[in-house]
Amino acid sequence: KQILVLGLDGAGKTSILHSLATNRVKRSVAPTEGFNAICINTEESQMEFLEIGGSESLRSYWKRYLARVLLLVYVVDSADHARLPMAKQLLHQLIQNNSTLPVVVLANKQDLEGAYCITDIHDALALSDAGDKRKMFLIGTHVAEDGSEISSSMKDAKELIGQLLLEAQ
Repeated sequence: KQILVLGLDGAGKTSILHSLATNRVKRSVAPTEGFNAICINTEESQMEFLEIGGSESLRSYWKRYLARVLLLVYVVDSADHARLPMAKQLLHQLIQNNSTLPVVVLANKQDLEGAYCITDIHDALALSDAGDKRKMFLIGTHVAEDGSEISSSMKDAKELIGQLLLEAQ
C-alpha cells in the first residue's frame, strides 16, 4: 500500500519527502540514484512513500511499480520551463493505462523567480486530458530554507495525500 513519488530529476522529490516526514525543511542536493523509501506516521494512518529517481536511466522502472500503488505523487519543477513538455509526456504515459489511480501533482519550487503559476502548470501538463474518473489534484509547493517549518502548502499536500490514502484503502 505505497504511494509512488515520481518526477524528472531535479524536481525536488527527495526534499519534499524529507519535509513531509519531519515537518522541517531539509533541502537535498544529491539526486536520488535508484530508490528512496520513507514511512510517515500520522494520527490517521501510516504512509509509505517510494520515490524512484527521475534520471533517464531510472524512468524505465516507473511503470513496474505503478500497478502496486494506491496513489501517484508527481513532482514538477515549476521554474524549469524547458522540461515541462517532457514531464507532461511522462505523466500521461504513466496514467494512460490506469484510469482510476488518484494523482497529486506538486508544482514545486513556486518560490523561484520565473516559476510558472498553478494555471500555467495545469495547462503545460494538460491535466484536463487526464480522464474524468480520476481524482486529480494540483498543489503549488516550495521547500524554504533549511531548518524552518514547512510551508502551509506542504502541510495541505500532506493532509490531502493522507486523505486520499484512507479513501483508497
